[in-house]
Amino acid sequence: MFSIKILTYNSEQTISATLESTRSFPEVLIYDTGSTDATLEIAKRYPNVRIVRGPFQGFGPTHNAASQHVSCPWILSLDSDEILSPQLIEELHRFTPLPGHVYSFQRHNFLHGKHIRWCGGWHPDWVIRLYSSQETQFSSDAVHEKVLIANHPVVPFLHPIYHTPYRKMEDFLHKMQLYSTLFSEQHRHKKRSSLLKALLHGWSAFLKSYFLKRGFLGGREGLIISLYNGHTAFYKYLKLWEKNSFSQNVFTKTD
Repeated sequence: MFSIKILTYNSEQTISATLESTRSFPEVLIYDTGSTDATLEIAKRYPNVRIVRGPFQGFGPTHNAASQHVSCPWILSLDSDEILSPQLIEELHRFTPLPGHVYSFQRHNFLHGKHIRWCGGWHPDWVIRLYSSQETQFSSDAVHEKVLIANHPVVPFLHPIYHTPYRKMEDFLHKMQLYSTLFSEQHRHKKRSSLLKALLHGWSAFLKSYFLKRGFLGGREGLIISLYNGHTAFYKYLKLWEKNSFSQNVFTKTD
């Protein structure tokens, strides 16, 4: 069998649905990085849930820290806004992992209740989430972390994970701020940037999402997502340019 691992931080809006979909599995580890809302009170209602608290060190390192607290070497890593589909739950109960393999899932991403089948990063969206912690781990990336596959064969599951990454416009702004900051910190003095490069990345991300990835077929949701992709790319490289180019000035008042 396997353990399920979920990172949480102020996840009260989504965690109940996630935990409902995992209640038939023997161990669910919540690794919480400082929630101040009702996340942990909700989690305590589920007898198969165990809670561990720890610091947020960037997504990749935090995943690996959480993995040290599970009982089973095989781990299914879920986000706190993801739900196992009923068909996937049945598939997982019939599942026996093979040593030396990792397993992927297709996420069905939703916005305003609509399944988004377009836009860059939203469809198709395959993620590797089931792996043996004795054989591999997450990358050390602060953002856009991934399971390191090395030479392991990747085996896909048949049925999807349901994912609602944004419930309101405020969520877009929050993630844009968080992800762009983590990106700039991760690549500071390792990757070049400039104001022009930030503009080019922003426009390129929007055009790719809206036209090449057919976001225009998604109506207003497709436009919103494509604009978000463009703005996020712009601010990632703008913040990186700032971190590479400017040091904080410290002014000392003298009499």
